[in-house]
Amino acid sequence: MTPAKNKKALFVAVTAMAILFGSFLGAVLSLTRDLPQIRALESFRPSATTRIYSIENELLAEFFIEKRDPIPFGKIPPLLVSALIATEDRNFFGHSGIDLKGIFRAIIRDILAGEFVEGASTLTQQLAKTLFLTPRKSIDRKIKEAFLAFQIERRYTKEEILELYLNQIYFGSGAYGVEAAANIFFGKPSETLTLSQCALIAAMPKAPSRYSPLVNKDLAIKRRNIVLKQMHDVGLINRDEYQKAKEERLPLPPPQAEATKAPYFTSELRKQLEEIIGPERLYHGGLSVFTSLSLSLQTAAETACEKGLAALKKRRGAKGLFPMDPQCALVAIDVPSGGILAMVGGSDYHKTPFNRATDALRQPGSAFKPIVFALGIERGFTQASRLLDAPVVFKGANNGKDWQPENFSHSYAGEISMRAALAHSKNIPAIRLMEKLGPAAVVQFSRKLGIDASLLPNLSLALGTSEVSLFELTAAYATFPAGGCWTAPTYVLKIIDQRGRLIWSSSPEKRVALSNTGAAIMADMLQAVVKEGTGRKALVLGRPVAGKTGTTDQFKDALFVGFSPSIATGVWTGLDVHETLGRGETGAKAALPIWIEFMGKALEARPYETFDTPADMAISYIDPVSGEPLDKEDARAVPALFRKGNIP
Repeated sequence: MTPAKNKKALFVAVTAMAILFGSFLGAVLSLTRDLPQIRALESFRPSATTRIYSIENELLAEFFIEKRDPIPFGKIPPLLVSALIATEDRNFFGHSGIDLKGIFRAIIRDILAGEFVEGASTLTQQLAKTLFLTPRKSIDRKIKEAFLAFQIERRYTKEEILELYLNQIYFGSGAYGVEAAANIFFGKPSETLTLSQCALIAAMPKAPSRYSPLVNKDLAIKRRNIVLKQMHDVGLINRDEYQKAKEERLPLPPPQAEATKAPYFTSELRKQLEEIIGPERLYHGGLSVFTSLSLSLQTAAETACEKGLAALKKRRGAKGLFPMDPQCALVAIDVPSGGILAMVGGSDYHKTPFNRATDALRQPGSAFKPIVFALGIERGFTQASRLLDAPVVFKGANNGKDWQPENFSHSYAGEISMRAALAHSKNIPAIRLMEKLGPAAVVQFSRKLGIDASLLPNLSLALGTSEVSLFELTAAYATFPAGGCWTAPTYVLKIIDQRGRLIWSSSPEKRVALSNTGAAIMADMLQAVVKEGTGRKALVLGRPVAGKTGTTDQFKDALFVGFSPSIATGVWTGLDVHETLGRGETGAKAALPIWIEFMGKALEARPYETFDTPADMAISYIDPVSGEPLDKEDARAVPALFRKGNIP
């Protein structure tokens, strides 16, 4: 190559390098020119209270950081620091803000996955992101994060970075900083935390809203145990310490003191809001959250439960059943919107914050039968269709053994109408109907009605032997007066920011679960429970209402789930320890009076409502027991709803 060509090649190479370097420098300057001043780390950001309102615009609760209490590094338990480093950043004391090996590993995994699946953030990067950047995953944010981390490492010692991190980072359920986390989760200062408690708190930053013991106790314990294993694997604790800490029980966290009105509802609401808008905005944003809950109905629900439990305790006392107080749960749902109007999860939230309306899985007994009958109606059965009520043995139906179920009354009526079978809660006809429909089909139909609990596809499911939550069961019943449309229950109507701007509004999931004619027939059949069957006490309301009693073996659970045209309400009573309420404590005796007390208050402020009758349906008069058609003037005749063309 000639000297002239050499010079030209050298010129081109230098020019290209200058352009590349200039482009890189420009990109860096573009990304970093708006980076915040690192000295802002010392100042805590002000938080604004988020206020929760009822549907009447009355204040229910305030969500805020009760106490952001920074503590010096020397007061932070060394075990907590060790647990955090072992879990989040094992090379913390060896890097300068970024972990190059981790970044390359994460890049490869992200490329293979085609999305951001691993962040490879050091503790310093997490601190930078928490204080200065958005949580949105992007390349430019990661570059800014790395530059900030490098600047932080230049300005502060490792201990100072840890102090800033542990006083600033979010640990879930409103806890910012380790001191707040120790108080909220364990009711004690951080310097008195045990190894197990340190591991649990160190487990939180990974996914605070998910791993918080206030949100999911079992998941929090699993995550804590992972942290303990990591501490053991790197030699921070020995085998005995690991085993002892892993076996340490996690007591129920103390309830949040600010939720003074509708505490079970606001506790569930907190979880919902953390998912909807994120904890940062919830606890710092100064938002106004408007909920579906009616404070007047909530008061009525709490009063009804108190009265019902007082009467139940008195009866138990007369039978010598003094130990172990019974509990009550109630949930009321607005039929058209799915909004939760009232919620009681137990007798005293501050003693037992466990929500028996949403989280307790209990057998519903005969309160499950309407789901079986609804599928029967969808398959072409009518109120007048006959089912045999007689003793029967199902060969091999009980884990290979013969099964001989019985009616609660131990009496049998021969062939009876579906209307009578449901109204009088006959077990044998319900099981025979289940056999005709197929248990698997009933389980599949239950899913359409919003029941996600695990249901065993066997014949005994007709008697409510699979456990469900009162919350899901009540929402399923609401489908009948809603014309067959299931609506996901909702807590929040809308969220307004500090400037009065709408930032979120409710758009609940809806789906057609059964035909509008099938829903109308079920509403009619469940009215028969009140007019002719086990729910007669509800006639005192003087309004069109419908529902079903439920009682489990040995009177361990008593339920009544029912509805008016606009409100669906479920009531459960029982003992947390799955023992008897006392002989004779049926759904009609222990739960229905609570339901009546509440619905009486709920309906008195509403206009008189009747259930809709679709245009392609007609009323026919039948014998309620046999299902045979009768003249309207016959004393035995009752009006029953049928599809046109399917009238007996």
